[in-house]
Amino acid sequence: MGQGRSGPAAGLFNAGRRLLGTLLSAGETRLRLVIVELQEERDRFFSLLLMAFTALLLATFGIGMLMLWVVVYFWDTHRLLAIGGAAGILLLLALLLALRVKAVASQPTLLRSTLARLSEDRDSIEEHVDEHRVGRQLDDKDARR
Repeated sequence: MGQGRSGPAAGLFNAGRRLLGTLLSAGETRLRLVIVELQEERDRFFSLLLMAFTALLLATFGIGMLMLWVVVYFWDTHRLLAIGGAAGILLLLALLLALRVKAVASQPTLLRSTLARLSEDRDSIEEHVDEHRVGRQLDDKDARR
């Protein structure tokens, strides 16, 4: 005799198994997306760090040379004013740059796609559950008649 299952219990078991498989597949896909995004963010971070360091080094040399030129140019007349003006301009630029860095750092970018996909998944599941619930209520009303 065959041991095949039939009836509502078998249907429920098969539906549960399919649901579990779907959830595992979706979870694996989302986990892979998280890993890819983390790798992209790591690469982006190191690239930005290297470029920022290089730009900072070059800007430091350039500003130093410009300050030296200004001080030498005004050496005989207003050397203290030239040194103070250059220092004031540098401090103002440093403050503006620090404010810009703070604004950029406060923008969230980590796992943006993953969070969006998870939100879409949640909405889809809620819609499916609501449709199933409405369909079941209609079936119950038909059975009562």
